[in-house]
Amino acid sequence: MAGLSIWHVIIFAIVVILLFGTSKLKNIGKDVGGAVKDFKKSMRDDEETAALKDPKTIEHDEVKKTSDSTIKS
Repeated sequence: MAGLSIWHVIIFAIVVILLFGTSKLKNIGKDVGGAVKDFKKSMRDDEETAALKDPKTIEHDEVKKTSDSTIKS
């Protein structure tokens, strides 16, 4: 078997927990989650500011004037 089995993953998780402890792993998880949240927020803000900088054009249909286009009252 060349890949990782479930036993490899379980042993790796146990070693990591023993090395770092659960409280440190929880803090690392909070830090990584906060960093991802800030990254997503900055990406969304960049897209909004880029959309504001784009020049906007207004399309309009040209109306042809005819000789019968006088207003009758």
